[in-house]
Amino acid sequence: MNKILSLKIFAIVLLVLLSKFLATAQKYEDRRPEAKLRMDAKDHGIVLRYGDGPNQCDILGARDVWVFEDQGTYYMHYDAAGPLGWLSSLAVSKDLITWEKKGPILDFGALGEDDSKGACYGVTYRDGEDWHMFYLGTPNVSEAPDLVPMFPYLTLKAKGSSPEGPWIKQKEVVPFRTKPDTYYSMTASPGQVILREKEYLQFISATTAKEGNPCVQRTLGIARTNNLDGVWTIDPNPVVPIEEQIENSTLYYETSNKTWFLFTNHIGIDEGTEFTDAIWVYWSKNLNKWNPENKAVVLDGQNCSWSVKCVGLPSVVKVGKRLALFYDAPVGNSISHMKRNIGLAWLELPLTEPIN
Repeated sequence: MNKILSLKIFAIVLLVLLSKFLATAQKYEDRRPEAKLRMDAKDHGIVLRYGDGPNQCDILGARDVWVFEDQGTYYMHYDAAGPLGWLSSLAVSKDLITWEKKGPILDFGALGEDDSKGACYGVTYRDGEDWHMFYLGTPNVSEAPDLVPMFPYLTLKAKGSSPEGPWIKQKEVVPFRTKPDTYYSMTASPGQVILREKEYLQFISATTAKEGNPCVQRTLGIARTNNLDGVWTIDPNPVVPIEEQIENSTLYYETSNKTWFLFTNHIGIDEGTEFTDAIWVYWSKNLNKWNPENKAVVLDGQNCSWSVKCVGLPSVVKVGKRLALFYDAPVGNSISHMKRNIGLAWLELPLTEPIN
């Protein structure tokens, strides 16, 4: 009897120790921070597939999505990977499910210009009758046929008279650039623009290299201006530490609890290879102050219905009592930059902070 009791006690102790080990085990091999909480979105699945865009514009993939609404029509900017490279392209919809592809809205810049190899990820902001677009330009890409945009990622500007454009590049406008010895030394690319008390805040993506670390470090920063056609000033410190390994931004303000929710793309690592492994959300009641501990996983291989390992860049739009979350991903267990589709997931409103 005592022997049986001893075995039971041993088994209980072993389970307790095992549970403690699992609770403290690192998800990532290089011990980069992870999100312990979850705010699970309900996945709808793929809503825009690559491959059938005008003139083969997205024959190699569709990703890096930005969705916005105007007068009952939804507009999607997405990076269409075509035979000559990646260009921001347009699709329109009335229901968020069925999309009509219109083709590229930007073209490559001339040889030597900052967008000569890629004119991508067009983030919009409406100011009265004018539509402003901040887009990602790069003079560098990987080898053909993929032609994936490579560092540096730079922010360029265009303007239009309607949500469909036409978009006219403003080559004379240089919003901001990378700067040596800062957290944005390698990339300073566009993100969502918010107007607060006559000041525009843009939540930009920033990348730098840290000595002794084989991987680059990624985070978000805030750029500020009083003139959308002028120069922006980037805050000296990032929104969250560079160790968070996040990029790209889309925000939603929950009026019921006066909380900002910032959705972003997390970069994971597996056997030394980095890839977009999840959409995270951070929350704060102050746009200028964010606690890196206040974060949760929104969408990853656990709740995405068609991509089990890789989930890319988010964009959110409020639709009635739900928040639509768009993202890109490859099918199955692929982590490739190529052959990605655009998916849709939903969050019920109002949003609340996840509970431990």
